Amino acid sequence: MALSKSQKTAVVGKYRTHDSDTGSPEVQIAILSERISYLTEHFKSHEKDHHSRRGLMKIVGKRRRLLDYLKGLDAQRYRGLIEGLGIRK
Repeated sequence: MALSKSQKTAVVGKYRTHDSDTGSPEVQIAILSERISYLTEHFKSHEKDHHSRRGLMKIVGKRRRLLDYLKGLDAQRYRGLIEGLGIRK
């Protein structure tokens, strides 16, 4: 299941860089992180759902590429985002 409109609006509102921002790397990474957390919870009760697991791996790879792009673009924004999302130890 995809994110509901209200969930997506909340994520966009929290991570946007300006008022009409919906496609910056920060917003895209935050949305992908929400989907990843949803799918990891899904797999706790549906261990044999390998088709969705493949989708999860694709989403993780896409988030990784966006994080690499953001790190090369502006390291300060990258560090702020990973702290906000809590995706690095």
